[in-house]
Parts: sequence; structure tokens; C-alpha cells
Amino acid sequence: MAVILVAEKPSAARNMASALGGRTGSYKGTVYEVASLRGHLYEFTQPHAMVDSSLADAYQKWDLSNLPWDPDDLTWKREPQKNVTDVIKTLRSALGRGDEIVIATDLDPSGEGDLLFWEAIDELGFHGEKFSRMEFTDESKASIQKAFEQRRPVKSMRAEGDYRKAMYRSQWDFLSMQFTRIATAMGRQSGQDLVLRQGRLKSAMVSLVGDQQKAYDAYVKRPFFQNRFRDENDVMYTNPDEPRCDHKGQVPQQYGPSAVVLDSKADRKTAPPKLLDLASLSSMLVGKGVKANLTLSTYQKMYENQVVSYPRTEDKTVTPEQFKDLAPLVDKIAAVVGVDAGLLTRRQPRSTHVKPQGAHGANRPGPKVPSSLDEVERKYGKAGRLIYEMLAKNYLAVLAEDYLYEQQRGHVSKYPNFVGIANVPRSPGWRAVFDPDAGDGSTDDENVSSRGLGQNAEPFIFEGANKRPEHPTMRWLMKQLEKRDVGTGATRTSTYSEVTNDKAKYPLLTEKGRKLRLARAGEMSWRLLPGTHIGDLGLTEKVYADMRDIAAGTATAEERLAVVADWVREDMATMAKNATSMRAELGLKKQVGPARAEGVWQAAPGGPKKVTFKKIWSGHEFDDDEVAKLLAGETISFVATSKMNKSFTATGALGVGDFKGRKFVGFQLEVLDRPTRWSGRTFTPAEVTSLLAGQSLEIDDFVSAQTGKTFGCKVSWDAKAKKIIPDFGSGDEPPRSWCQVTFTDMQRKDLAAGKTIQGTGFVSARGRTFDALISWKIEGGKKKIVPSFG
Repeated sequence: MAVILVAEKPSAARNMASALGGRTGSYKGTVYEVASLRGHLYEFTQPHAMVDSSLADAYQKWDLSNLPWDPDDLTWKREPQKNVTDVIKTLRSALGRGDEIVIATDLDPSGEGDLLFWEAIDELGFHGEKFSRMEFTDESKASIQKAFEQRRPVKSMRAEGDYRKAMYRSQWDFLSMQFTRIATAMGRQSGQDLVLRQGRLKSAMVSLVGDQQKAYDAYVKRPFFQNRFRDENDVMYTNPDEPRCDHKGQVPQQYGPSAVVLDSKADRKTAPPKLLDLASLSSMLVGKGVKANLTLSTYQKMYENQVVSYPRTEDKTVTPEQFKDLAPLVDKIAAVVGVDAGLLTRRQPRSTHVKPQGAHGANRPGPKVPSSLDEVERKYGKAGRLIYEMLAKNYLAVLAEDYLYEQQRGHVSKYPNFVGIANVPRSPGWRAVFDPDAGDGSTDDENVSSRGLGQNAEPFIFEGANKRPEHPTMRWLMKQLEKRDVGTGATRTSTYSEVTNDKAKYPLLTEKGRKLRLARAGEMSWRLLPGTHIGDLGLTEKVYADMRDIAAGTATAEERLAVVADWVREDMATMAKNATSMRAELGLKKQVGPARAEGVWQAAPGGPKKVTFKKIWSGHEFDDDEVAKLLAGETISFVATSKMNKSFTATGALGVGDFKGRKFVGFQLEVLDRPTRWSGRTFTPAEVTSLLAGQSLEIDDFVSAQTGKTFGCKVSWDAKAKKIIPDFGSGDEPPRSWCQVTFTDMQRKDLAAGKTIQGTGFVSARGRTFDALISWKIEGGKKKIVPSFG
């Protein structure tokens, strides 16, 4: 039998194996084996699967009459995550070979590492075994070895405060789904078929962005005029008591030129900026055109190849061991990102950036240094290049000297109340390596002057104005969340990626360049949130305080979760009140009648049954006649709108659907077992026979649903997916049509032969008609129609 170390993820398992001498073996007389999770292997099931069958219907439906939930009804049942079957099988086998199981997951402040270990132990039924805990400051060889030798005995899952607090947070967030149901119900009562997602972090983002957007949009410029002085070095001298006037002509002309008196000189310095977390890094990259979801996915690939460090860290510093491990690679990293190694003269750890605490350490370059940024770009794209360059320069700045400057203070001789300050750079230090504000239009010091104070100052009338509130951006939002301690750098970034995903059905926020605004669902949420508990920015602080008490044993999760029911009741009342003003402000009307259709479904499985179902499907609202036909079991057809905002004819009937394991009654799109019609054209019986036989047909009279114009292409029938597959040209065979013009057989023959032909009457995606010379050739790695206008 052996000691089984359970690491949080494969990369951590590799580090442990490297430190101890292999995946299996003996370390100082103790036989061991390293096993691995892959993050959370399990997740909570849907609410209706956690309660007694007599309550399942109430917990499944989104009706407000079924809220609040009673936490005592919930079993907190879990189910495996997707694609973890092999991981679970391997873990179960390893645990069975041990006589001691070691918690070797991360030491997170939130207790997350303990939670994902214990939920696996709980689900696999290994309670009663001998347990211990490895407590390491980082994943360096020395830390792992020391933690293995000094394993702390663990009595049980419930005896661990880190598990209790993490489980409480997980349960709290699960219960917060009720707030999504409340907000969604208010939206539907206002005639909007949207899902308005709520949560501690999502709602905080919506509240912050909405409030800032309102302040920005409501800004009214109020100019003011005031006497000031300026010297020959462009240093400005101001008097805080000098009156401000509304008009330039109102400013009294009472000052004349005067000499400048230098009052003091003082040497000043600033240390390098703090190391980046994932939110700060992603915020900076958004300004360079890289969206948060691309940063997350690219960083993960780079981490798996050890080019950068672990992404989801909460650390803002590195440990002495991590600093020591990276030290031999510094010059090589500097060469890759074009930093002069001669600037990196402070090779000893800074106490501000290197501390004997943490786990993974702050985001930084990894142990595998690429040969060049071009190599990084080839492997990981432009986003990868930017990630590595920014992380590397940020880390290297810690090894550079402080930024030094001389601060000069002086006043206008004749009018001593007018004071000026000039900060004269003396040595750029770390600024020559990394400038965190480069390109964002901001500056740390508006008083920077390379020449210092001048000798003489001239009076002038300064024109200023009240400062406009900053337009919300990702960088602004992340700073606000960090200031209020809402979420971690990693969770802020992943949640931000989710709520700004323009491919999501109901995004809460939208990005245009750097600017951030509320999406339609976000705007409705923002108007529903004032005065609610879920919209309170102090909510996370309350949950964290509960977690501390639960970990210390001075409170239980059951006690602290009991308050959620009262909050749900109060938020229902508050959102109902807010919904009235929301409808008035957005020009909406309260839904007349139920937001969902209801009646007796004659064709229900097992016989007629009273049901309710959504009245809106893909942008189409069923009228009374359609509702009656659906309840009667009839098939109906109507024009619907796809997620890509394209119109199509939907045919189907009422049926039972499945969404994430939840059964529901609703309109079900008819899935045909044979091709009948596609793009406005009905297939002939002979064509249907050919398509079913697996043949491809070239047809020229399909009709575009968007433009109403005909087009041609080759089509085939996918029997497995039960849908028509169009082929607009591949290999050496040109398409049947292009830009709404159908080619003749001779034109296609010429194109296939490599000839350039003249085409007329093409229609662009924006609806503009144009003529062009076209050819069929390789561009961007594949053959396509290539126009030229020369």
C-alpha cells in the first residue's frame, strides 16, 4: 500500500512527481503515488433533481409562486462534469491502492482546492480512509518535499474549515439562481423573452457599468475661467483660492509678469508596478483588440506548454523559491522581448514583490523560454505574442531600478499664493522596461517637466471644465471590482468573458473597441437591481465574512444560508417595484395575460394534460389560433428568426423537450426524415430520391431569405443530421453562384481552367451592386472567388 497524493490538476501532478522522483516511488522511506484531479470533477445537479419527487415540479418551473426555495429541501446532489469519465476511473483506481490519501490540492484563500478534493472523495465513497494535508507555499521542489515530509493529519471532511467555507460559498452561489428567475420573470412580465442572469459577480458588473454609463451619458460640460501663471518651461502655477468665473470676460485682469522663486528640491522615487493578475492582463489586451475569451483560451494553451505560469492564481507576488527558479532565465527572457539586460541591475528579491506566501505565484513567464516572439506568434497567434511580451516585461521591470525624479516646488514672486510643481525625471529605471499605461492616454504625473521650474511666469486666463466621468471600459471595471474585493482576477476575467460574449443569446454587456456598455439584457437587469440584495456591491464582503465564521466554527452553513430565503422574498418585491419604472423608462408595457400559454394538451403522452409553455419561440409569438392548434396536437408553420438574425420557416408541434436534464413542454421543431424543401424551393420527387440515395444535385433557383433573390449551389442530404448540406464550391470546382449572381456552365468552366472573367450585377453584403473581374484561385490557404477592380 502507498500514500496517494491527489493533485489539483495534471501540471501540479507533474511538479510533484518531479520533486519526489517520479509518479510512483519511495521518498525517504515512504512509498507514494501521485494522482490527479482535473479541477472540479463534479457539479451540482439541477434543483429539481435535488428534491423529493413531490417537489420536483415546483423547483423545475420558473414561476415566482415557487420561490423562495427551502435549503432543507435540497440534497446537494452532484453529477460528473462533462468529459471526466476517464479521470474519475483513474482516480478511483489510484485511491484504492492507498492506505493514506493526501490532500495535495492548492491552498486557496477561498478553500476551493479543498472543496474539489473532498467532493471527489465524497462521490467516490472513500470516507473512513486515513487522510492528511500537504501545505506548500508554492510548487517548487523544496516546498513540495517539505510539505510531503510534514503532512498534517486530517480527521474528516467536516473537520476541515477550508472545506466548510468553500462548500458554503458554492451552496450560496447555487441558491442565487433564484435571483435570475426573479429578474427573468420581471422581464417576461414586461413582454421581453430574455434570461436576465444574476449573481454576486454578474450583478456587480451590471450595477457598476450601468451607473457609470449613466453618469457618462448625463455629463454636461460646465466651462470655467480662472487666472493662472505659466513659465517658459510650460509649468503651471495655480492658487486654490482664485475665483472661477463662468465667462472669460468676467475674469479680472489684475496680475502682471513676475519672477519665479524656487522653494525646494527633493529626490523622489517610485517602485515598479505590481505583478499582473489575469484581469489586469486581459484589460490591457482588450485595448489592443484581444477579447477576454481569447486571452483566456490562449493563455491556457501557453500554460499547458509551460511558456507562462498558472493562469487562475490569486497571488499578486511570487515566493522566494519561484523568484530563484526564474532568475537563471531572466537574460534569455529579456532577449526574447527586446529588453536590454543591462537595465536589470536589481537581481535581489524586492520585498514588495517577493513574499514567502502564496501558491502558484503571480502571473509571469514560465520555465520554457521561447526562442523569439515570432515563435510565440506562430504557435499561439497574435494574442499569444502580446500575452508573453506583456507578462515578461512586467516581471522584468521588478528587476530594474526605481524610477527616480526630482520634485521642484516654487511660487510666483509677486503673488506667492500661486504655486507650481515640476517633477524632473532623473533615471527612468523600470519605466524603460515596462509602461503599464502605454497607449491608454493616461499619465501618472501631469507635472512632469524635463527642464524643471522656469525663471519667469506670465499670467493667462485658463479655460477649464468639470471633468467628464470616465467611460466604462474593462480596465475601469476590473479596477472597481478589485477595489471592492469582488471576485478574483481569474473569476473576474472568466465572468467578464461570459457576460460580453457577443455569441451568447443574452449578453449583459457589449464591447466596442475599449468602450463598454450595457446590452439589452444588461440594461433591464440594471434597472431591476437598485435596492436589491443581489445588486448590493457589499454582498461579496458579507459572504466572505460568513466564510470566515464557518471556517472558524463560530457559525454553520445552515444558519447563514437560511437568510437567503428572506432576501429572495425582499428582492421579489423590490424588483416588482423597479419593473414598473423600468417599463416606463424603456417604453415597455406590462404583459397582458400570462407570459406563457396554458391549456389542456390533447396529445400529451399518457393522455390529455394541463400544461404551460413559452408563447415566444425564436422571435415569433404564438397567436391564440396557433396556441389552440398546438394544444390540439396539430403541426403549425411560421416565420421565425435564427440566432444569426436570419428568417426561416419553422414547422413543428407541441412536445416534450430536454434542457440540461430538465424536461419541459414547448414547441418542438419538426425534424424531417427526408429532404422536402430548402431555401424557398421544394424538391421534386425525383430530386428527393436522388438526395436520399446520397447524390449531390446542382440547382440554380434557390431563394435567399434575406434578399429574396435566386442563387445556385450544389446540395446533398446529411441522413444522420437530417438536413440539407450546401456546397458553394470546393477544390477545383467553382461555386454555382457568388454575390447573388448565378454563373453559366461556360463561366464555371473558364473559372475552373484558371481564366479571369468579367462579371456584372454582383451584390455586396451591404446591398451595393458592383461589377468586377473574377478568378478562381488560392487565397488564404483555400480556393475561392477572388475579385479585382483594376
